Amino acid sequence: MANRRDSRIEPSFEGSPRAKSSEGFSVSEEDRVVPRTRKSAAKGSSAKAKSRGRGRDRNRRGLLGIATRLVYWCFVLCIWGGIAAAGIVIYYGAKMPAATTWSVPDRAPNIKIVSVDGALIANRGASGGEAVGLHETSPYIPEAVVAIEDRRFYSHFGIDPIGLSRAMVTNLLGGHFSQGGSTLTQQLAKNLFLTPDRTLERKVQEVLLALWLEHKHSKDQILEMYLNRVYFGSGAYGVEAASRRYFGKSARDVTLSEAALLAGLLKAPSKLSPARDPKAAEERAQLVLAAMRETGKISDKEYKTALSAPATRAPSYWTGSENYVADTVMDELPDLIGDVRGDIVINTTVDLNLQKIAEQSIRRLIDESGKKLNVTQGALVSIDDSGAVRAMVGGYDYSTSQFDRASEARRQPGSAFKPFVYMAALEAGRTPDSVRNDAPIKIGKWTPDNYGGKYYGKVTLATALAKSLNSVAAQLTMEVGPDAVVEAAHRMGIQSDLQANTSIALGTSEVTPLELTSAYVPFANGGYKPDIHFIQRITTANGKVLYEGSTGSAPRVIKADIVGMMNSMMTGTVEVGTAKKAAFNWPSAGKTGTSQNSRDAWFVGYTANLTTGVWFGNDDGSPMKKVTGGALPAQAWHEFMVAAHKGVPVRPLPGTWKSTPSDTIVPDEIPSADATQPPPAPPAAVGQSAPVAQAAAPARQARPAQTVDADGFGMPSDGGTTASVGHPVPPGDVGGPKKRRQTSILDILGGG
Repeated sequence: MANRRDSRIEPSFEGSPRAKSSEGFSVSEEDRVVPRTRKSAAKGSSAKAKSRGRGRDRNRRGLLGIATRLVYWCFVLCIWGGIAAAGIVIYYGAKMPAATTWSVPDRAPNIKIVSVDGALIANRGASGGEAVGLHETSPYIPEAVVAIEDRRFYSHFGIDPIGLSRAMVTNLLGGHFSQGGSTLTQQLAKNLFLTPDRTLERKVQEVLLALWLEHKHSKDQILEMYLNRVYFGSGAYGVEAASRRYFGKSARDVTLSEAALLAGLLKAPSKLSPARDPKAAEERAQLVLAAMRETGKISDKEYKTALSAPATRAPSYWTGSENYVADTVMDELPDLIGDVRGDIVINTTVDLNLQKIAEQSIRRLIDESGKKLNVTQGALVSIDDSGAVRAMVGGYDYSTSQFDRASEARRQPGSAFKPFVYMAALEAGRTPDSVRNDAPIKIGKWTPDNYGGKYYGKVTLATALAKSLNSVAAQLTMEVGPDAVVEAAHRMGIQSDLQANTSIALGTSEVTPLELTSAYVPFANGGYKPDIHFIQRITTANGKVLYEGSTGSAPRVIKADIVGMMNSMMTGTVEVGTAKKAAFNWPSAGKTGTSQNSRDAWFVGYTANLTTGVWFGNDDGSPMKKVTGGALPAQAWHEFMVAAHKGVPVRPLPGTWKSTPSDTIVPDEIPSADATQPPPAPPAAVGQSAPVAQAAAPARQARPAQTVDADGFGMPSDGGTTASVGHPVPPGDVGGPKKRRQTSILDILGGG
């Protein structure tokens, strides 16, 4: 051991590398500092080249590694993204009702309102149009919609990955949301079930519902539901409503250019509506046509033809006066059938041809004379003897004002109210031959002047009514009492509150044109008061009857002899009185009316066929320029009635009256609302309904023989008594029990 430690070990540069390394110290030949030779330099260059090659290999392997790692992490991210998406779908899907309970909600019911001959008046309700089958619509409509909204509609499964990717790229490159990737199925799902909110939850639910719709329904069924429910702007839901709204025609008759315009609206219905921006709507329609050509739906020739003949928009869907009728019908509907739970069809009594004639007459007269005479509004109502409204115009233009002046505006009727004054006087015993002194009179502080300040002295009641003499009407009101006049007016059909004062003789209490016209109907039909109605029948879309109007008879409200006397007097208004401009080749009668300062001008007249009332004035009550009831109202009445009676056999007015003892009254029967039903007979007792559908004509009712006394009062031949005014629903004989007439001071002053 000691010798080993003491032995000296010298360093050596020889020996095996293993020995060197094992000793820990070694120096190789390369470590020596010697000059480099060419041979050694060549060896060094070769080593460097090899080293660079190995570096390039390493770079190649590095890029490949990066790419590999990128693919790997993308794959990982996709997996996690898919898991996250699945989690979101499961989360929001769990918040929805069970799929087994899903069902397509009923479409909002449409209310189709048609005229008496089946022509469309209006579609109302939340949809605004009836549902039409895909096979019923113009083939251009579904083709245009698919071409511009969802080209792969018939090939995708409810979601279009290609379209969605394209939309995402476009939106990213544009830096804003400009395109949507929703399919038609997704849009339908949103319209059927969801709110328009742009949230992740709604989008997830939209996708789930779209997949469910594709599973439950065929492509054609989905497209049909979509077209019948989607919004097309300007209040039109569904393709039928939109077609009628913009073109005045059914979706069945739409042309290629019109279909392109409709399909173009779906991107932004309100903004692109041709009612708002026709230029923008047409530019969008051209894009639709181009899309149809690209997808092979139309040929180049069809494309060029459609571009050269763009869609022409109807002037205004809401202009027609028939919409006043539609509004009234909608107001009455709840009382007849309650809530509307499905599509229904309402058959009205309105004759659309007469409606158009009435509208044209009102508009023409205002267009021609409105500025000169300061007239801006007019209204017309026409009712047949059964109470069916055949036409109703509520104003000059529905599109600018939906206020119905025919049924809602209460205005002073002026002298058009006088027939109820004279009727009350006749029921109190006067006759058309009774004489009154037409002269200035004063009742308290009131002095009723005649129009123009002209007075005629002693005149008969027939003359006084024909010439609309105010002083005589005031005298008669004083004689019978204002209460009797109010009662007579209410009995005839006036519904508004009436002020029972003397000035009521001149029509100072306000009424609507509809109720005033309806109150004249008993004069035209022989003394019966029918129910005024617009609706004949209501059915479901399948024809099930929900409501049927009554075809029964109406109660008598005036004795037949009073009808005859009133018709005799009011015939004079048309023949020789204030309404001569209204006369035509039919027996007719009526009464003009003008309120103070010509704020209102009326003419209500009738034949044995129709009763028609016309009003002109201004909404703000401003005076017209000397317009009277015998001017514009009588002219409009004449135009309308001539057209309405064209080709209709002439009939005399009900009842006759002659100032001879042998005179008898022959009343007309009231016609049934249904022309196929026989007319009802008059009731046995006033105020009670006559038997329904009784075929026999009403028996002639004779007026008691009368003589005319020296003072002009009609006096019964049985001793000088006369009937007094009756009650709102008079029993037995109209007028009640006979009472001895009390002579008033006005009788003496007036020659009575």
